[in-house]
Amino acid sequence: MIYSKRYASSPKEVKQMDTDTLRETFLINDLMQEDEISLTYSHYDRYIAGSAVPKKKELKLETVDLLKAEYFLERRELGIINVGAKGSVSVDGETYTLEHKEALYIGCGKKDVVFKSEDSTSPAKFYFNSAPAHKELPTKKVGMQEANKLELGSLETANHRTVNQLIIGGIVETCQLQMGLTELKTGSVWNTMPAHVHDRRMEIYFYLDIPEEQAVCHFMGEPQETRHVWMHNHQAIISPPWSIHAGSGTSNYSFIWGMAGENLDYADMDIAKIKELR
Repeated sequence: MIYSKRYASSPKEVKQMDTDTLRETFLINDLMQEDEISLTYSHYDRYIAGSAVPKKKELKLETVDLLKAEYFLERRELGIINVGAKGSVSVDGETYTLEHKEALYIGCGKKDVVFKSEDSTSPAKFYFNSAPAHKELPTKKVGMQEANKLELGSLETANHRTVNQLIIGGIVETCQLQMGLTELKTGSVWNTMPAHVHDRRMEIYFYLDIPEEQAVCHFMGEPQETRHVWMHNHQAIISPPWSIHAGSGTSNYSFIWGMAGENLDYADMDIAKIKELR
């Protein structure tokens, strides 16, 4: 298992960061390694982002010392989205098959979570998020056809996109975790514009479907003190509650958003007006 942790940073600290320090603090670039589980523990809302790519062997989600728990989901919930080929997740002996871009929610209290690919020559690539949980809730699979779909933006403003809400209230009952997948239309490059902050929740973006030799410039920081991080396929970035989270690519792409915090209100956000960004 590959494991790291990231401490929380204040806006004052981030103002002083150079490019390398900014990337070391917020960028997660060790995901999707074959036959490995990779975890990054953020001190923002005790959120975990990780991946599992079972190519030659099954991978079991084990606890880590920082959690001080007998098993990983003793006090946590888990959301998984498969961004690779067909695979399965076994939860306490019950198997759930996940096709490309299908999701699975697992409530706290489940002891054994095992990732497996159907074909080792074309492995599943499981991206997952985890947050602390206060009660046990049922495990539930969510396909793209069950997602709540929002059509936002327009081609004229280069941000025409479909937001697929997968692990969210009304579809899955969770304690605080929410996840979804946003897909940009051909010709659109901006995600989440106009940008916003939500001081009551943190968020992590995981970028995917970025073509070879293309990239996404992710914008973060306070609305009047923005910073940027250049990102590539299958990289993730931590977004503090006080930070905007928006990006613009050199082509269209997709991204998985995951969040946790004080509430489950998806619309709880404070818009940063485009003309006021600095």
